[in-house]
Amino acid sequence: MIRHVVLFKLRKDLDEGKLQRIFDGLAGLRHAIPGMVDFHGSANCSPEGLNKNYTHGFTIDFMDVSARDAYLVDPEHKSLGQQLTEASEGGVEGLLVLDINLSDAH
Repeated sequence: MIRHVVLFKLRKDLDEGKLQRIFDGLAGLRHAIPGMVDFHGSANCSPEGLNKNYTHGFTIDFMDVSARDAYLVDPEHKSLGQQLTEASEGGVEGLLVLDINLSDAH
C-alpha cells in the first residue's frame, strides 16, 4: 500500500469553500481510479508547533504503485493539482509531497 502525503500552505486570501471543493474533487477520484482506497484532508491541528508554516494537508491511500501512478496521470487529478498549486502560498513552493510505501514502513 502507498500513502500519498501532501502538505501545503494555504493562501490567506483564499475562500475556504474553494479548498473544500478541491478536497471534494480529490475524494471523488476514489470512484474513478481503481485501487484508490481512501482520502483524508484537513487543516493542521497539531499542538507541537513543528508544521513549518504548512497549514493544511491530505493523505490518499493506494493499493499499490500502479494505482498511484494512474492517479498521477489522471486528467481530473492534474486539474485539481493545478487548483491546489494556485491556492497555495508561493504556488508549487508552498507544497510538500511524499509517498510512503506502507509495506516497507516500520
